[in-house]
Amino acid sequence: MKFIDEAKIEVIAGDGGNGVASFCREKFRPFGGPDGGDGGKGGSIWAVADRNINTLVDFRYSKIHKAKNGENGRGSDCYGKGADDIFLRMPVGTLVIDQNDGELVADLTEHGQQILLAQGGEGGWGNIHFKSSTNRAPRQKTEGKEGQRRELRLELKVLADIGLLGMPNAGKSTFITAVSNARPKIADYPFTTLHPNLGVVRVSHEKSFVIADIPGLIEGASDGAGLGHQFLRHLQRTRLLLHIVDLAPFDNVDPVKEAKAIVKELKKYDETLFDKPRWLVLNKLDMVPEEERAKRIKDFVKRFGWKGPVFEISALTREGCNDLVLEIYDYLEQQRQSEQRSAETKIMEEVRAIDSIDPDDPRFKTID
Repeated sequence: MKFIDEAKIEVIAGDGGNGVASFCREKFRPFGGPDGGDGGKGGSIWAVADRNINTLVDFRYSKIHKAKNGENGRGSDCYGKGADDIFLRMPVGTLVIDQNDGELVADLTEHGQQILLAQGGEGGWGNIHFKSSTNRAPRQKTEGKEGQRRELRLELKVLADIGLLGMPNAGKSTFITAVSNARPKIADYPFTTLHPNLGVVRVSHEKSFVIADIPGLIEGASDGAGLGHQFLRHLQRTRLLLHIVDLAPFDNVDPVKEAKAIVKELKKYDETLFDKPRWLVLNKLDMVPEEERAKRIKDFVKRFGWKGPVFEISALTREGCNDLVLEIYDYLEQQRQSEQRSAETKIMEEVRAIDSIDPDDPRFKTID
């Protein structure tokens, strides 16, 4: 199935039913008074995050989603029935953006998360609400309100801890196959990877992280060249980027020039993405004679001007892959612990800022 990571839809919530002006006309109750019921509420439309869905392809073919209107009120104090809500199931990682003003409507990051996309209209009031001691036969009623209508753009950003960067044929797909359960298509020609691939890397039975492989980048990708630019947004949620470089490219291509081109495209596309932590992974060592490896690696790092971590691997033979996986997991654990300490510090600061404890404060609860 082709990977669809964008879609445009229109959501139309149901209108509220109208209230009714009615009077009781029963036997032995000639002046029974007003008995017009309210209209029912129109159906609303919700987005629901579902981890069992991987693409937005369904929304390419079903673009208009309309909820039913609420029923009108009736006499004899009968209220109109409210319409059922509609729940649109979307992949975890979906962004819902208002097409007209660019407002972020929803960011679905957790399974089961529900966000209201379009509010159903409230039902109108029947004349039963308008009776009083001075207005015993009211003929007032109100119309139901219109449901909300919105044009939305859906964007899917893959949720992964690690993102892979690199030119086509740098060995990203081979690497993700070597270290995870992902099985992307691998071939000896450029642009083998046509859509993002996710893989779960198992460090042990209870320790794992998620890695994402996107189509390779080429020079001019930030301006729309190649395939990778369509999926760079998937790397924006990652904690760490691995820049995989082919140390033994064909046709005598300079790997330093290619690596610099990747960094340039990354910066042009998104400064925030460029500033993410990034490690350099030199791949295909099995194709470099053992006596030349140290010299070639030293020369590359010097000409590339790299000051960060450097890892030497062969994704094909899996040489160095296990050490890299362990380093990645340790890094992610340090990041999670740092974030947890920051959250705890913030809570403590909020507690210190409270002069006295209010028993009605929702942040506190009484423990019996």
